[in-house]
Amino acid sequence: MTPDQFKQARRKLGLSASELGNILNTDPRTIRRWEADDGTRPPNPIACRVMKWMLDGYRPPEWPKDQT
Repeated sequence: MTPDQFKQARRKLGLSASELGNILNTDPRTIRRWEADDGTRPPNPIACRVMKWMLDGYRPPEWPKDQT
């Protein structure tokens, strides 16, 4: 998953970087670095797999309560 694909997936899920950081137990700054096009820090492969699961409908317990 490219940084742009990762960002698009997060936006499609309607999550902010802070919300996704909470789900992945990751600092929101790290999420933003994964989404940067500078290529210095590509998205974590495990985070990419979790993003795909969430796009397929999985909702972890940390999912924001105000989203369905």
